[in-house]
Amino acid sequence: MTWFSSLHPIVQALIATLFTWALTAIGAGSVFIFKTINRHVLDGMLGFAAGIMIAASFWSLLAPAIDMAKNRGIPCWIPAAAGFMGGGIFIFIIDKIIPHLHPGMPESTTEGIPTSLHRSILLVLAITLHNIPEGLAVGVAFGALANNLPSASLAGAIALALGIGIQNMPEGMAVSAPLRREGFSRLKSFWYGQLSGVVEPIAGVIGATAVIIARPLLPYALAFAAGAMIYVVVEELIPESQQQSSTDVATFGALLGFTLMMILDVALG
Repeated sequence: MTWFSSLHPIVQALIATLFTWALTAIGAGSVFIFKTINRHVLDGMLGFAAGIMIAASFWSLLAPAIDMAKNRGIPCWIPAAAGFMGGGIFIFIIDKIIPHLHPGMPESTTEGIPTSLHRSILLVLAITLHNIPEGLAVGVAFGALANNLPSASLAGAIALALGIGIQNMPEGMAVSAPLRREGFSRLKSFWYGQLSGVVEPIAGVIGATAVIIARPLLPYALAFAAGAMIYVVVEELIPESQQQSSTDVATFGALLGFTLMMILDVALG
């Protein structure tokens, strides 16, 4: 990993988010093996993704934000609280503007501004919304390394990227599997599935660049990414995983995801 640690943080953020995008593509590639995915399995994996995002929001983002805000002459919780709420409000606004449709839902439930976009595009946009805060979180974590702060570590940033990448696999499946079930070819289903992750490298580079240029924004940016991810978890992932009868599977999936991310962050960070 010596070569990686010698790279500029923005380049590190780009590589890390390309990795998370690649795992989205691996998840989407499940359509080359299966035409359909068992609903219990999908619910468990969505719960797993939710658990990872909840754990990452605290250990990788909020806790470092509070540490970084100390000795600034204001209560250290202010940047964390302001950034956290700002991130949630940002995704709320985007959610109301960008048209999207969640997997398994009828077109009458399309959210955002009215549109005539095809159902497949709306499904991709739904998961793309999930990936914006994930890419930002990874980018900000790597961008923090440029400031040489004790609470920012390369191992912690890598742990976050690994956790986000793991939970991207079920998100890729959540796009490609419904499209395959609706009659799309395997190749087209895969293409749309992996396309949902393309926003992560873009958001990652933006996040890393922003906190390097404006160091005082760093604790706010970390908390912003955490708030955005928690909004997605509560508003999208958990409800989607609890729609069917396999609620226990989804719940234990969330517990497993939370535990795995906690171990990664504590052990590596």
